[in-house]
Amino acid sequence: MKNGKLLFGILMIGLLASSCYTEVILEDDYIVESPVNTALVLETYDLWYIDINATQGNGEVPFLQRAFTISFDRGVVYANNNLAGIGKTGNGLGIDVGTYGTYSGTVEVDHDVDGLWLLDVYTVNNNTLELYDPDSNTSYLLRGYQRSNFDYDLIFYDNIHYFLQEYQVWEKTYVSEEGALNEFDDENFLQFFANNGGTFRSSIDVSGTPLVNLQWDYEGDYEVFDVANDETLKTLTLDYDFLGNDYFEIYVINDSTIELYHVSSGTIYEFTGRGFQQYLKSGSETGKKRVKTKNPVMNVVRQRKM
Repeated sequence: MKNGKLLFGILMIGLLASSCYTEVILEDDYIVESPVNTALVLETYDLWYIDINATQGNGEVPFLQRAFTISFDRGVVYANNNLAGIGKTGNGLGIDVGTYGTYSGTVEVDHDVDGLWLLDVYTVNNNTLELYDPDSNTSYLLRGYQRSNFDYDLIFYDNIHYFLQEYQVWEKTYVSEEGALNEFDDENFLQFFANNGGTFRSSIDVSGTPLVNLQWDYEGDYEVFDVANDETLKTLTLDYDFLGNDYFEIYVINDSTIELYHVSSGTIYEFTGRGFQQYLKSGSETGKKRVKTKNPVMNVVRQRKM
């Protein structure tokens, strides 16, 4: 990704007009090399969203692999490693995960868990950076936003499979009066795992049962789908051997509540998250990492009347 790239290019000239720079003309391309103020570049935006699907290379930088957003604020590195609480934790920046220092074109991050990392910084366009780890030959693409224009709704839908796993259990807390009777009416608890490509468990224990006392009645596969031409709609299938696939439209109500619309019966279910699992700076939770994902696409039309 680095060849021909503008290392802190034209974007920063206006901000850093006082800095001297060298302009090299190579055929019709302009390559601008500038000893820019790296800290100013990193601090231009409140939040850098890590586009994990745009990562290139076979290695990883663990603290970037875990985070949804990263922020650089006067020497402190912040990260949103959870979707639940995003926009509120740390005044929107997330949790304090380390410190940083800058040099010309590089940033050195001293992460509380992952240690020291020296990363090259490149500008891709006016709101996109590349952080490149030369040791593993791996690049991460970061898109910059201010807190005031960050689309918090879209980040939930783009990463909804991670959101489903941020709570130990989802408890059914509402069922609409509308809708035909169906066997999913009996399910009161759901649990989602990332292992084996997506496994869920369900329980018919009565609402209010303590999490440690839950008896899981069924285990099967689940899958999340994108919907063609509708980026704010995801669909969910739960594979019950004795029922076939239960098919739902899934909606995020807030950072602890999801709505499952059972299309075949017309029933609306709300599930509330129990047992929030915060991915902090130490402990076994730090093993959670984002990976490249590409949801299968359904060619369906939204059925839930909003």
